[in-house]
Amino acid sequence: MNPNTIREFASSFQKSRILLTGFELDVFTNLEEKGTTNEQIYRKLHLDEHACERLMNALVSLGFLTKQKDLFFNTADSFAFLSKKSPEYLGGLMHSNHLWYTWSNLTLVVKTGKSANPSRFNARGEDWLFSFISAMHDRAKKQAPQQIAKIDLSGINSLLDIGGGAGVFSMEFVSRKPEIEATVFDLPNVVPITQKFIEKEGFSNRIKTHTGDYTRDELPKDFDLVFLSAIIHSNSLEVNEQLIKKCYNALNKNGKIIIQDWIMNNDRTQPISGAIFAINMLVGTEAGDCFTEKEVTEMLTTAGFKNISRIEFESGLGQMTAQKI
Repeated sequence: MNPNTIREFASSFQKSRILLTGFELDVFTNLEEKGTTNEQIYRKLHLDEHACERLMNALVSLGFLTKQKDLFFNTADSFAFLSKKSPEYLGGLMHSNHLWYTWSNLTLVVKTGKSANPSRFNARGEDWLFSFISAMHDRAKKQAPQQIAKIDLSGINSLLDIGGGAGVFSMEFVSRKPEIEATVFDLPNVVPITQKFIEKEGFSNRIKTHTGDYTRDELPKDFDLVFLSAIIHSNSLEVNEQLIKKCYNALNKNGKIIIQDWIMNNDRTQPISGAIFAINMLVGTEAGDCFTEKEVTEMLTTAGFKNISRIEFESGLGQMTAQKI
């Protein structure tokens, strides 16, 4: 690694911030197909004239906009993914914008060991919550087909999707095996968002919801499969131990649990994506972390599970499966 590579690595946040500011200000939605002048956009969005022009020019330079004389235009991709006028709008990108503020406090967090956002997940406001669920929806919709395809669903007729958010994985399970009765379990202020996504995707009559807080409430019972995707990294080891015991109690005999998350090596340095995500949990949660295979195995064994196995995906995510005998 040479000095130029290091400098480029260190300054890469600048490009990200330009895009996120354009997205946060909703520039892309407010550009007309016939083109929009800087004056039109700064007046419409109530921005500073000269600052707005610099931002617009930078977005052109980075390839997110085009410019012809005094008119700014969306590219085909920026309209498709960054404009609210498009059905493919990536609303979940606002979650990346929210992450900016917690990550900006990383140095202080490492000094103090205290999260930059210690508030509970369901106390962070509706805007934060909706953008978070949207981001998880966007990501899961790409990942779910590949990840669910590797799961043996023989003998699985009922599913509890814990912290299922937008319900994408439940949708994929039901698509693969229509006779499965799927239930998404999530917090009281998440479930209404879940129901909107389920309705939008056409699964209203096929996926149920159940409201609760797994840190306080018991889980509903009599399921053949309990599925936890991107859940354990939000919790402390102690909370996860309690949760997995609740999962054991929620399962029928011979039922299975699947934990899908970043599963780290014993040195906690691989996969790279998991090591980076552990920092995201450091700055954004009170006690979340990415756990090792050994730790997850011990949680499962302590709860009473048997036949523990693991698979990995190219993304770095892993699945650990165990059975209630």
